[in-house]
Amino acid sequence: MNKMENMSSVYDFDPITGNIPATKVEVTVSCRSVCALLGGAKSGESLCVLYTQGVETKQWREFGRTEVIDNTLNPDFVRKYILDYFFEEKQNLRFDLYDVDSKSPDLSKHDFLGQMFCTLGEIVGSPASRLEKSLGQSGQPREAFQNGNGIPGKKCGTIILSAEELSNCRDSATMQFCANKLDKKDFFGKSDPFMVFYRSNEDGTFTICHKTEVVKNTLNPVWQPFTIPVRALCNGDYDRTIKVEVYDWDRDGGHDFIGDFTTSYRELARGQSQFNVYEVIRLFFFRCIVTLLSFSVESEFTFLDYIKGGTQINFTVAIDFTASNGNPSQSTSLHYMNPYQLNAYAMALKAVGEIIQDYDSDKMFPALGFGAKLPPDGRVSHEFPLNGNMENPYCNGIEGILEAYHQSLKTVQLYGPTNFAPVVNHVAKNVTRTKAYAASVQDGSQYFVLLIITDGVISDMAQTKEAIVNGAKLPMSIIIVGVGQAEFDAMVELDGDDIRVSSRGKLAERDIVQFVPFRDYMDRTGNHVLSMARLAKDVLAEIPDQFISYMKSRGVKPNPAPPPYTPHGLTHHHTHI
Repeated sequence: MNKMENMSSVYDFDPITGNIPATKVEVTVSCRSVCALLGGAKSGESLCVLYTQGVETKQWREFGRTEVIDNTLNPDFVRKYILDYFFEEKQNLRFDLYDVDSKSPDLSKHDFLGQMFCTLGEIVGSPASRLEKSLGQSGQPREAFQNGNGIPGKKCGTIILSAEELSNCRDSATMQFCANKLDKKDFFGKSDPFMVFYRSNEDGTFTICHKTEVVKNTLNPVWQPFTIPVRALCNGDYDRTIKVEVYDWDRDGGHDFIGDFTTSYRELARGQSQFNVYEVIRLFFFRCIVTLLSFSVESEFTFLDYIKGGTQINFTVAIDFTASNGNPSQSTSLHYMNPYQLNAYAMALKAVGEIIQDYDSDKMFPALGFGAKLPPDGRVSHEFPLNGNMENPYCNGIEGILEAYHQSLKTVQLYGPTNFAPVVNHVAKNVTRTKAYAASVQDGSQYFVLLIITDGVISDMAQTKEAIVNGAKLPMSIIIVGVGQAEFDAMVELDGDDIRVSSRGKLAERDIVQFVPFRDYMDRTGNHVLSMARLAKDVLAEIPDQFISYMKSRGVKPNPAPPPYTPHGLTHHHTHI
Protein backbone atom coordinates (compact mmCIF):
# COMPACT_ATOMS: atom_id res chain seq x y z
CA MET A 1 0.00 0.00 0.00
CA ASN A 2 1.20 3.50 -0.81
CA LYS A 3 2.15 5.12 2.50
CA MET A 4 0.15 8.21 1.54
CA GLU A 5 -3.17 6.51 0.79
CA ASN A 6 -4.67 7.34 4.15
CA MET A 7 -3.85 11.06 4.12
CA SER A 8 -6.89 12.28 2.17
CA SER A 9 -9.72 13.80 4.16
CA VAL A 10 -13.15 15.29 3.63
CA TYR A 11 -11.71 18.74 3.16
CA ASP A 12 -9.13 17.50 0.65
CA PHE A 13 -11.94 16.46 -1.70
CA ASP A 14 -11.96 18.67 -4.79
CA PRO A 15 -15.59 19.64 -5.57
CA ILE A 16 -14.60 21.00 -8.97
CA THR A 17 -12.92 17.89 -10.37
CA GLY A 18 -14.36 15.29 -8.02
CA ASN A 19 -10.87 14.01 -7.27
CA ILE A 20 -9.33 12.98 -3.98
CA PRO A 21 -5.57 13.60 -3.91
CA ALA A 22 -3.52 10.43 -3.82
CA THR A 23 -0.78 12.22 -1.91
CA LYS A 24 0.56 15.53 -0.67
CA VAL A 25 3.92 16.92 -1.65
CA GLU A 26 6.02 19.57 0.04
CA VAL A 27 7.69 22.04 -2.33
CA THR A 28 10.84 23.86 -1.19
CA VAL A 29 12.02 27.01 -2.99
CA SER A 30 15.58 28.32 -3.38
CA CYS A 31 17.01 30.92 -5.75
CA ARG A 32 20.53 31.52 -7.00
CA SER A 33 22.25 34.60 -8.46
CA VAL A 34 19.12 36.73 -8.23
CA CYS A 35 19.48 40.01 -10.12
CA ALA A 36 19.32 43.05 -7.87
CA LEU A 37 17.46 46.02 -9.29
CA LEU A 38 20.25 48.43 -8.49
CA GLY A 39 23.59 47.68 -10.06
CA GLY A 40 25.47 44.78 -8.55
CA ALA A 41 24.22 45.36 -5.04
CA LYS A 42 22.65 42.63 -3.01
CA SER A 43 18.93 42.15 -3.34
CA GLY A 44 17.25 43.79 -0.36
CA GLU A 45 14.61 41.41 0.96
CA SER A 46 13.45 38.45 -1.13
CA LEU A 47 9.93 37.02 -1.18
CA CYS A 48 8.57 34.23 -3.38
CA VAL A 49 4.84 33.99 -4.15
CA LEU A 50 3.23 30.84 -5.53
CA TYR A 51 0.16 30.99 -7.77
CA THR A 52 -1.96 28.05 -8.91
CA GLN A 53 -4.15 28.08 -11.99
CA GLY A 54 -7.86 27.25 -11.90
CA VAL A 55 -8.92 24.13 -13.75
CA GLU A 56 -11.81 25.81 -15.57
CA THR A 57 -11.14 29.56 -15.52
CA LYS A 58 -7.39 29.40 -16.13
CA GLN A 59 -7.14 32.34 -13.74
CA TRP A 60 -4.13 32.54 -11.44
CA ARG A 61 -4.86 32.63 -7.72
CA GLU A 62 -2.32 33.26 -5.00
CA PHE A 63 -1.63 30.04 -3.09
CA GLY A 64 0.90 31.28 -0.55
CA ARG A 65 4.03 33.26 0.22
CA THR A 66 7.39 32.37 1.66
CA GLU A 67 8.91 34.35 4.48
CA VAL A 68 11.02 37.39 3.63
CA ILE A 69 14.79 36.79 3.59
CA ASP A 70 17.22 39.69 4.01
CA ASN A 71 20.28 40.65 2.04
CA THR A 72 21.19 37.71 -0.13
CA LEU A 73 21.25 36.89 -3.83
CA ASN A 74 20.89 33.19 -2.96
CA PRO A 75 17.83 32.84 -0.71
CA ASP A 76 16.86 29.44 0.72
CA PHE A 77 13.28 29.84 1.90
CA VAL A 78 12.24 27.92 5.02
CA ARG A 79 8.47 28.17 4.56
CA LYS A 80 7.20 25.32 2.38
CA TYR A 81 4.23 24.92 0.08
CA ILE A 82 2.18 21.78 0.71
CA LEU A 83 0.19 20.85 -2.39
CA ASP A 84 -2.27 18.11 -3.23
CA TYR A 85 -0.78 16.11 -6.10
CA PHE A 86 -3.05 14.67 -8.81
CA PHE A 87 -1.33 12.40 -11.31
CA GLU A 88 -4.21 12.82 -13.77
CA GLU A 89 -4.20 16.65 -13.79
CA LYS A 90 -1.97 19.29 -15.30
CA GLN A 91 -1.40 21.44 -12.23
CA ASN A 92 0.04 24.71 -13.49
CA LEU A 93 2.17 26.70 -11.05
CA ARG A 94 3.68 30.17 -11.22
CA PHE A 95 6.45 31.45 -8.96
CA ASP A 96 6.93 35.25 -8.70
CA LEU A 97 10.00 36.66 -6.95
CA TYR A 98 9.90 40.11 -5.33
CA ASP A 99 12.35 42.52 -3.74
CA VAL A 100 10.37 43.69 -0.69
CA ASP A 101 10.45 47.43 -0.04
CA SER A 102 8.05 47.75 2.89
CA LYS A 103 5.80 45.77 5.21
CA SER A 104 2.78 46.25 2.94
CA PRO A 105 1.02 42.99 1.95
CA ASP A 106 0.19 44.64 -1.41
CA LEU A 107 2.59 43.11 -3.96
CA SER A 108 2.29 46.13 -6.25
CA LYS A 109 4.20 48.11 -3.61
CA HIS A 110 7.28 45.90 -4.12
CA ASP A 111 9.78 45.40 -6.94
CA PHE A 112 9.00 42.48 -9.23
CA LEU A 113 12.26 40.60 -9.93
CA GLY A 114 11.32 37.60 -12.02
CA GLN A 115 8.92 34.79 -12.73
CA MET A 116 8.87 31.13 -13.69
CA PHE A 117 6.12 28.77 -14.86
CA CYS A 118 6.05 24.99 -14.45
CA THR A 119 3.71 22.18 -13.49
CA LEU A 120 3.73 20.20 -10.28
CA GLY A 121 4.25 17.10 -12.41
CA GLU A 122 7.42 18.66 -13.83
CA ILE A 123 8.87 19.09 -10.35
CA VAL A 124 7.88 15.63 -9.15
CA GLY A 125 9.03 14.01 -12.39
CA SER A 126 12.48 15.68 -12.50
CA PRO A 127 15.55 13.68 -11.41
CA ALA A 128 15.48 13.48 -7.61
CA SER A 129 12.29 15.63 -7.85
CA ARG A 130 14.49 18.71 -8.20
CA LEU A 131 13.72 21.24 -10.94
CA GLU A 132 16.01 24.16 -11.80
CA LYS A 133 14.91 26.85 -14.25
CA SER A 134 15.73 30.43 -15.16
CA LEU A 135 13.79 33.34 -13.75
CA GLY A 136 12.56 35.85 -16.32
CA GLN A 137 14.13 39.32 -16.33
CA SER A 138 12.23 41.87 -14.27
CA GLY A 139 10.86 45.08 -15.68
CA GLN A 140 8.95 43.53 -18.59
CA PRO A 141 5.21 42.91 -18.91
CA ARG A 142 4.08 39.59 -17.54
CA GLU A 143 2.18 38.86 -20.74
CA ALA A 144 5.60 38.43 -22.34
CA PHE A 145 6.05 35.12 -20.54
CA GLN A 146 5.21 32.39 -23.01
CA ASN A 147 7.13 29.41 -21.69
CA GLY A 148 8.60 27.85 -18.58
CA ASN A 149 11.82 29.84 -18.82
CA GLY A 150 10.12 33.20 -18.34
CA ILE A 151 10.77 36.33 -20.39
CA PRO A 152 13.26 35.84 -23.23
CA GLY A 153 16.41 37.86 -22.94
CA LYS A 154 18.62 38.58 -19.99
CA LYS A 155 18.24 36.05 -17.20
CA CYS A 156 17.41 37.08 -13.66
CA GLY A 157 18.96 34.18 -11.83
CA THR A 158 17.62 30.68 -11.32
CA ILE A 159 14.92 29.13 -9.17
CA ILE A 160 15.33 25.66 -7.69
CA LEU A 161 12.24 23.70 -6.69
CA SER A 162 12.40 20.46 -4.72
CA ALA A 163 9.41 18.22 -4.05
CA GLU A 164 9.10 15.50 -1.47
CA GLU A 165 6.16 13.25 -0.80
CA LEU A 166 4.97 13.71 2.76
CA SER A 167 4.71 10.79 5.07
CA ASN A 168 1.67 10.50 7.30
CA CYS A 169 3.74 11.05 10.44
CA ARG A 170 1.71 13.36 12.68
CA ASP A 171 4.18 13.77 15.53
CA SER A 172 5.71 17.12 16.44
CA ALA A 173 8.96 17.40 18.37
CA THR A 174 9.74 20.22 20.80
CA MET A 175 13.41 20.75 21.62
CA GLN A 176 15.78 23.30 23.11
CA PHE A 177 19.52 23.79 22.62
CA CYS A 178 22.31 25.78 24.19
CA ALA A 179 25.95 26.31 23.27
CA ASN A 180 29.11 27.30 25.10
CA LYS A 181 32.71 28.25 24.33
CA LEU A 182 31.45 29.82 21.13
CA ASP A 183 33.97 31.06 18.60
CA LYS A 184 34.18 34.88 18.85
CA LYS A 185 33.50 36.42 15.45
CA ASP A 186 32.76 40.08 16.14
CA PHE A 187 35.78 42.38 16.61
CA PHE A 188 34.12 44.78 19.03
CA GLY A 189 31.82 42.40 20.88
CA LYS A 190 30.72 38.85 21.35
CA SER A 191 28.87 36.74 18.78
CA ASP A 192 25.18 36.87 17.77
CA PRO A 193 24.63 33.16 17.15
CA PHE A 194 21.76 31.28 15.50
CA MET A 195 21.36 27.73 14.20
CA VAL A 196 19.99 26.37 10.92
CA PHE A 197 18.63 22.81 10.68
CA TYR A 198 18.63 20.77 7.47
CA ARG A 199 17.21 17.36 6.68
CA SER A 200 19.03 15.15 4.19
CA ASN A 201 17.43 14.13 0.92
CA GLU A 202 17.63 10.78 -0.82
CA ASP A 203 20.05 12.20 -3.40
CA GLY A 204 22.52 13.37 -0.70
CA THR A 205 21.54 17.04 -0.79
CA PHE A 206 20.08 18.92 2.18
CA THR A 207 16.85 20.90 2.60
CA ILE A 208 16.51 23.68 5.17
CA CYS A 209 13.74 23.00 7.69
CA HIS A 210 14.24 25.38 10.65
CA LYS A 211 16.10 28.49 11.79
CA THR A 212 16.39 29.44 15.43
CA GLU A 213 16.18 33.01 16.60
CA VAL A 214 19.36 35.09 16.96
CA VAL A 215 20.70 35.39 20.51
CA LYS A 216 22.54 38.70 20.68
CA ASN A 217 26.00 39.39 22.13
CA THR A 218 26.92 36.11 23.84
CA LEU A 219 29.37 33.26 23.61
CA ASN A 220 27.06 30.98 25.63
CA PRO A 221 23.65 31.19 23.95
CA VAL A 222 20.48 29.45 25.15
CA TRP A 223 17.97 29.32 22.34
CA GLN A 224 14.22 29.28 22.91
CA PRO A 225 12.44 25.90 22.65
CA PHE A 226 10.92 25.32 19.23
CA THR A 227 8.39 22.86 17.87
CA ILE A 228 8.71 21.27 14.43
CA PRO A 229 6.71 18.52 12.70
CA VAL A 230 8.72 15.30 12.65
CA ARG A 231 7.94 14.92 8.95
CA ALA A 232 9.65 18.29 8.32
CA LEU A 233 12.71 17.18 10.28
CA CYS A 234 13.15 13.70 8.80
CA ASN A 235 9.97 12.79 6.85
CA GLY A 236 9.34 9.94 9.24
CA ASP A 237 12.77 8.32 8.66
CA TYR A 238 14.27 8.37 12.16
CA ASP A 239 17.78 7.52 10.95
CA ARG A 240 17.95 10.18 8.24
CA THR A 241 20.86 12.58 8.73
CA ILE A 242 20.04 15.98 10.21
CA LYS A 243 22.71 18.64 9.68
CA VAL A 244 22.90 21.67 11.99
CA GLU A 245 24.94 24.76 11.07
CA VAL A 246 25.86 27.48 13.56
CA TYR A 247 26.24 31.09 12.37
CA ASP A 248 27.14 34.48 13.74
CA TRP A 249 24.49 36.93 12.56
CA ASP A 250 25.57 40.05 10.66
CA ARG A 251 23.31 42.98 9.83
CA ASP A 252 24.39 43.02 6.17
CA GLY A 253 23.25 39.44 5.63
CA GLY A 254 26.79 38.07 5.29
CA HIS A 255 26.47 35.79 8.32
CA ASP A 256 29.73 34.20 9.51
CA PHE A 257 29.80 30.42 9.45
CA ILE A 258 30.98 29.08 12.82
CA GLY A 259 30.71 25.35 12.18
CA ASP A 260 28.35 22.39 11.95
CA PHE A 261 27.48 18.95 13.30
CA THR A 262 25.19 16.10 12.28
CA THR A 263 22.67 14.02 14.19
CA SER A 264 19.43 12.12 13.55
CA TYR A 265 15.92 12.10 14.93
CA ARG A 266 16.63 8.82 16.69
CA GLU A 267 19.60 10.40 18.47
CA LEU A 268 17.69 13.54 19.41
CA ALA A 269 14.83 11.43 20.78
CA ARG A 270 17.17 10.13 23.47
CA GLY A 271 16.76 13.54 25.09
CA GLN A 272 19.27 15.24 27.33
CA SER A 273 22.20 12.84 27.64
CA GLN A 274 25.84 12.34 26.71
CA PHE A 275 24.61 11.28 23.26
CA ASN A 276 23.29 14.76 22.57
CA VAL A 277 26.36 16.86 23.30
CA TYR A 278 27.91 17.90 20.00
CA GLU A 279 31.27 19.33 19.06
CA VAL A 280 30.84 21.97 16.36
CA ILE A 281 33.68 21.62 13.87
CA ARG A 282 34.94 23.75 10.99
CA LEU A 283 37.90 22.71 8.86
CA PHE A 284 38.84 20.12 11.48
CA PHE A 285 39.02 22.77 14.20
CA PHE A 286 36.85 22.76 17.30
CA ARG A 287 34.55 25.78 17.47
CA CYS A 288 32.08 25.22 20.31
CA ILE A 289 29.84 22.73 22.14
CA VAL A 290 26.11 22.50 21.40
CA THR A 291 23.95 20.64 23.93
CA LEU A 292 20.39 19.42 23.69
CA LEU A 293 18.66 20.68 26.83
CA SER A 294 15.26 19.07 26.36
CA PHE A 295 13.28 16.98 23.89
CA SER A 296 9.64 15.92 23.84
CA VAL A 297 7.26 14.62 21.21
CA GLU A 298 3.50 14.63 20.91
CA SER A 299 1.06 13.55 18.24
CA GLU A 300 -0.72 16.30 16.33
CA PHE A 301 -4.47 15.83 16.12
CA THR A 302 -6.27 16.49 12.86
CA PHE A 303 -9.63 18.05 12.10
CA LEU A 304 -10.99 14.59 11.34
CA ASP A 305 -9.82 13.24 14.71
CA TYR A 306 -12.22 15.66 16.39
CA ILE A 307 -15.03 14.98 13.93
CA LYS A 308 -14.62 11.24 14.47
CA GLY A 309 -14.67 11.89 18.21
CA GLY A 310 -18.09 13.53 17.95
CA THR A 311 -17.39 17.26 17.64
CA GLN A 312 -20.32 19.04 16.01
CA ILE A 313 -19.97 21.98 13.63
CA ASN A 314 -22.84 24.41 14.21
CA PHE A 315 -23.83 26.71 11.37
CA THR A 316 -25.52 30.13 11.58
CA VAL A 317 -26.27 32.42 8.64
CA ALA A 318 -26.78 36.21 8.69
CA ILE A 319 -28.15 37.96 5.59
CA ASP A 320 -27.86 41.66 4.67
CA PHE A 321 -31.27 43.34 4.27
CA THR A 322 -29.99 46.89 3.72
CA ALA A 323 -31.53 49.13 1.05
CA SER A 324 -28.38 49.16 -1.08
CA ASN A 325 -29.38 45.69 -2.31
CA GLY A 326 -32.18 47.28 -4.36
CA ASN A 327 -35.93 46.65 -4.43
CA PRO A 328 -36.42 42.85 -4.26
CA SER A 329 -39.29 43.07 -6.74
CA GLN A 330 -37.01 44.44 -9.46
CA SER A 331 -34.66 42.24 -11.50
CA THR A 332 -31.70 44.54 -10.80
CA SER A 333 -31.89 43.78 -7.06
CA LEU A 334 -29.42 41.38 -5.48
CA HIS A 335 -32.40 39.97 -3.58
CA TYR A 336 -34.51 39.44 -6.72
CA MET A 337 -36.14 36.01 -6.79
CA ASN A 338 -35.75 34.72 -10.33
CA PRO A 339 -37.95 31.61 -10.62
CA TYR A 340 -35.35 29.97 -12.85
CA GLN A 341 -32.14 30.52 -10.91
CA LEU A 342 -30.84 31.36 -7.44
CA ASN A 343 -29.69 34.88 -6.64
CA ALA A 344 -26.18 35.49 -5.27
CA TYR A 345 -27.35 35.38 -1.64
CA ALA A 346 -29.03 32.02 -2.12
CA MET A 347 -26.06 30.62 -4.05
CA ALA A 348 -23.56 31.62 -1.36
CA LEU A 349 -25.79 30.21 1.38
CA LYS A 350 -26.36 26.95 -0.45
CA ALA A 351 -22.68 26.54 -1.46
CA VAL A 352 -21.34 26.88 2.09
CA GLY A 353 -24.29 25.45 4.00
CA GLU A 354 -24.60 22.22 2.06
CA ILE A 355 -21.05 21.27 3.02
CA ILE A 356 -21.17 22.35 6.67
CA GLN A 357 -24.53 20.67 7.29
CA ASP A 358 -22.85 17.27 7.01
CA TYR A 359 -21.15 17.94 10.37
CA ASP A 360 -24.33 18.92 12.21
CA SER A 361 -26.44 16.02 13.45
CA ASP A 362 -29.91 17.58 13.63
CA LYS A 363 -29.65 19.98 10.67
CA MET A 364 -31.43 22.78 12.56
CA PHE A 365 -29.79 26.14 11.80
CA PRO A 366 -30.37 29.65 13.20
CA ALA A 367 -30.92 32.14 10.38
CA LEU A 368 -30.71 35.89 11.02
CA GLY A 369 -31.16 39.09 9.06
CA PHE A 370 -29.75 42.57 9.66
CA GLY A 371 -30.35 46.12 8.42
CA ALA A 372 -34.16 45.97 7.94
CA LYS A 373 -37.26 47.66 9.35
CA LEU A 374 -39.55 45.08 10.92
CA PRO A 375 -43.33 45.03 11.09
CA PRO A 376 -45.52 46.19 12.65
CA ASP A 377 -43.79 49.29 14.06
CA GLY A 378 -40.94 49.70 11.56
CA ARG A 379 -38.15 49.40 14.12
CA VAL A 380 -34.68 48.76 12.63
CA SER A 381 -33.06 45.47 13.63
CA HIS A 382 -29.59 44.06 13.08
CA GLU A 383 -30.29 40.55 14.37
CA PHE A 384 -33.82 39.46 13.54
CA PRO A 385 -34.85 35.82 12.94
CA LEU A 386 -35.72 35.08 9.32
CA ASN A 387 -38.56 32.82 10.46
CA GLY A 388 -40.02 35.59 12.64
CA ASN A 389 -39.66 33.59 15.88
CA MET A 390 -37.33 35.32 18.37
CA GLU A 391 -37.52 32.37 20.78
CA ASN A 392 -36.70 29.76 18.16
CA PRO A 393 -34.81 31.15 15.14
CA TYR A 394 -33.94 27.65 13.86
CA CYS A 395 -34.71 26.50 10.33
CA ASN A 396 -34.86 22.91 9.15
CA GLY A 397 -31.91 22.39 6.84
CA ILE A 398 -30.59 24.68 4.12
CA GLU A 399 -33.91 24.54 2.28
CA GLY A 400 -35.61 25.75 5.46
CA ILE A 401 -33.28 28.75 5.60
CA LEU A 402 -33.97 29.57 1.95
CA GLU A 403 -37.71 29.39 2.54
CA ALA A 404 -37.47 31.69 5.59
CA TYR A 405 -35.27 34.08 3.58
CA HIS A 406 -37.86 34.27 0.81
CA GLN A 407 -40.66 34.94 3.31
CA SER A 408 -38.66 37.69 5.07
CA LEU A 409 -38.24 39.57 1.80
CA LYS A 410 -42.04 39.81 1.62
CA THR A 411 -42.52 41.16 5.16
CA VAL A 412 -39.56 43.41 6.07
CA GLN A 413 -38.45 46.73 4.58
CA LEU A 414 -34.85 46.99 3.41
CA TYR A 415 -33.11 49.80 5.29
CA GLY A 416 -29.67 50.08 6.93
CA PRO A 417 -26.94 50.64 8.00
CA THR A 418 -24.64 47.60 7.49
CA ASN A 419 -23.79 46.51 11.05
CA PHE A 420 -22.05 43.17 11.67
CA ALA A 421 -21.30 43.36 15.40
CA PRO A 422 -24.82 42.37 16.57
CA VAL A 423 -24.85 39.06 14.66
CA VAL A 424 -21.25 38.26 15.66
CA ASN A 425 -22.14 38.89 19.30
CA HIS A 426 -25.37 36.91 18.84
CA VAL A 427 -23.31 33.83 18.04
CA ALA A 428 -20.71 34.51 20.72
CA LYS A 429 -22.99 35.08 23.68
CA ASN A 430 -25.74 33.18 25.41
CA VAL A 431 -28.61 35.49 24.45
CA THR A 432 -31.37 32.91 24.48
CA ARG A 433 -32.54 30.82 27.39
CA THR A 434 -32.99 27.60 25.45
CA LYS A 435 -29.70 27.13 23.61
CA ALA A 436 -26.03 27.08 24.66
CA TYR A 437 -23.82 29.41 22.66
CA ALA A 438 -20.11 29.47 21.90
CA ALA A 439 -19.27 31.21 25.18
CA SER A 440 -20.70 28.31 27.18
CA VAL A 441 -19.30 25.45 25.10
CA GLN A 442 -15.53 25.28 25.41
CA ASP A 443 -14.94 21.57 25.91
CA GLY A 444 -14.31 20.75 22.26
CA SER A 445 -17.70 19.13 21.65
CA GLN A 446 -18.95 22.11 19.61
CA TYR A 447 -17.54 24.51 17.05
CA PHE A 448 -19.48 27.39 15.51
CA VAL A 449 -19.35 28.85 12.02
CA LEU A 450 -21.11 32.14 11.19
CA LEU A 451 -21.72 32.94 7.52
CA ILE A 452 -22.40 36.65 6.84
CA ILE A 453 -23.55 37.51 3.32
CA THR A 454 -23.49 41.23 2.52
CA ASP A 455 -23.53 43.64 -0.40
CA GLY A 456 -21.97 46.73 1.12
CA VAL A 457 -19.35 48.52 3.11
CA ILE A 458 -19.46 47.83 6.83
CA SER A 459 -20.79 50.67 9.01
CA ASP A 460 -19.69 49.54 12.49
CA MET A 461 -16.05 48.62 11.90
CA ALA A 462 -14.83 49.43 15.43
CA GLN A 463 -17.61 47.44 17.12
CA THR A 464 -17.15 44.52 14.71
CA LYS A 465 -13.41 44.43 15.36
CA GLU A 466 -14.09 44.29 19.08
CA ALA A 467 -16.60 41.47 18.56
CA ILE A 468 -14.04 39.54 16.45
CA VAL A 469 -11.27 39.98 19.04
CA ASN A 470 -13.65 38.64 21.71
CA GLY A 471 -14.85 35.87 19.38
CA ALA A 472 -11.28 34.71 18.71
CA LYS A 473 -11.22 33.39 22.30
CA LEU A 474 -14.21 31.16 21.51
CA PRO A 475 -14.70 28.08 19.36
CA MET A 476 -15.97 29.98 16.35
CA SER A 477 -15.09 31.09 12.82
CA ILE A 478 -16.65 33.77 10.62
CA ILE A 479 -17.07 33.61 6.85
CA ILE A 480 -17.99 36.85 5.07
CA VAL A 481 -19.12 36.62 1.44
CA GLY A 482 -19.49 39.90 -0.45
CA VAL A 483 -22.08 39.92 -3.24
CA GLY A 484 -22.57 42.54 -5.93
CA GLN A 485 -20.09 45.03 -7.37
CA ALA A 486 -19.32 47.18 -4.33
CA GLU A 487 -15.78 47.95 -3.19
CA PHE A 488 -14.97 45.60 -0.32
CA ASP A 489 -11.57 47.00 0.68
CA ALA A 490 -12.66 47.47 4.30
CA MET A 491 -13.63 43.80 4.56
CA VAL A 492 -10.06 42.71 3.86
CA GLU A 493 -9.10 44.45 7.09
CA LEU A 494 -11.24 41.94 9.01
CA ASP A 495 -9.55 38.96 7.35
CA GLY A 496 -6.50 38.49 9.56
CA ASP A 497 -4.34 36.54 7.11
CA ASP A 498 -1.68 39.25 6.90
CA ILE A 499 -2.38 41.56 9.85
CA ARG A 500 -4.18 40.24 12.92
CA VAL A 501 -7.38 42.11 13.80
CA SER A 502 -7.05 44.33 16.87
CA SER A 503 -9.38 46.41 19.03
CA ARG A 504 -8.52 48.86 21.80
CA GLY A 505 -4.91 47.74 21.74
CA LYS A 506 -5.75 44.03 21.99
CA LEU A 507 -4.81 41.62 19.21
CA ALA A 508 -7.13 38.76 18.31
CA GLU A 509 -5.75 35.49 19.70
CA ARG A 510 -6.10 33.88 16.29
CA ASP A 511 -7.40 34.56 12.79
CA ILE A 512 -11.09 33.59 12.67
CA VAL A 513 -12.36 35.57 9.66
CA GLN A 514 -12.30 34.64 5.99
CA PHE A 515 -13.60 37.19 3.47
CA VAL A 516 -14.18 36.63 -0.26
CA PRO A 517 -16.09 38.57 -2.94
CA PHE A 518 -18.45 36.15 -4.71
CA ARG A 519 -17.86 37.82 -8.09
CA ASP A 520 -14.35 36.32 -8.14
CA TYR A 521 -15.88 32.85 -8.27
CA MET A 522 -18.61 33.36 -10.86
CA ASP A 523 -18.25 31.06 -13.86
CA ARG A 524 -18.16 33.00 -17.13
CA THR A 525 -20.28 30.40 -18.89
CA GLY A 526 -23.05 30.70 -16.31
CA ASN A 527 -22.29 27.37 -14.67
CA HIS A 528 -23.61 28.14 -11.18
CA VAL A 529 -22.76 24.69 -9.82
CA LEU A 530 -19.12 25.33 -10.66
CA SER A 531 -19.29 28.85 -9.18
CA MET A 532 -20.71 27.51 -5.92
CA ALA A 533 -18.13 24.71 -5.76
CA ARG A 534 -15.28 27.18 -6.16
CA LEU A 535 -16.70 29.49 -3.53
CA ALA A 536 -17.23 26.70 -1.00
CA LYS A 537 -13.77 25.27 -1.55
CA ASP A 538 -12.09 28.62 -0.93
CA VAL A 539 -14.09 29.95 2.01
CA LEU A 540 -14.11 26.63 3.87
CA ALA A 541 -10.42 25.93 3.31
CA GLU A 542 -9.34 27.81 6.45
CA ILE A 543 -11.95 26.34 8.78
CA PRO A 544 -10.02 23.14 9.70
CA ASP A 545 -6.88 25.13 10.58
CA GLN A 546 -8.88 27.69 12.57
CA PHE A 547 -10.62 24.82 14.34
CA ILE A 548 -7.31 23.12 15.21
CA SER A 549 -5.73 26.41 16.36
CA TYR A 550 -8.54 26.87 18.87
CA MET A 551 -8.40 23.30 20.17
CA LYS A 552 -4.61 23.45 20.57
CA SER A 553 -4.73 26.81 22.32
CA ARG A 554 -7.14 25.37 24.90
CA GLY A 555 -5.41 22.00 25.22
CA VAL A 556 -8.57 20.24 24.07
CA LYS A 557 -7.96 16.73 22.76
CA PRO A 558 -10.47 14.81 20.65
CA ASN A 559 -12.63 12.15 22.24
CA PRO A 560 -11.87 8.59 21.18
CA ALA A 561 -13.75 7.65 18.04
CA PRO A 562 -16.84 5.60 18.94
CA PRO A 563 -17.06 2.01 17.75
CA PRO A 564 -18.29 1.79 14.16
CA TYR A 565 -21.55 0.13 15.21
CA THR A 566 -23.67 0.45 18.33
CA PRO A 567 -26.80 -1.73 18.32
CA HIS A 568 -29.05 0.61 20.29
CA GLY A 569 -27.48 3.94 19.30
CA LEU A 570 -26.10 6.64 21.53
CA THR A 571 -27.82 9.72 22.86
CA HIS A 572 -25.78 12.79 21.92
CA HIS A 573 -26.53 16.16 23.46
CA HIS A 574 -26.32 18.65 20.59
CA THR A 575 -25.91 22.37 21.06
CA HIS A 576 -26.85 25.11 18.62
CA ILE A 577 -26.51 28.78 18.30
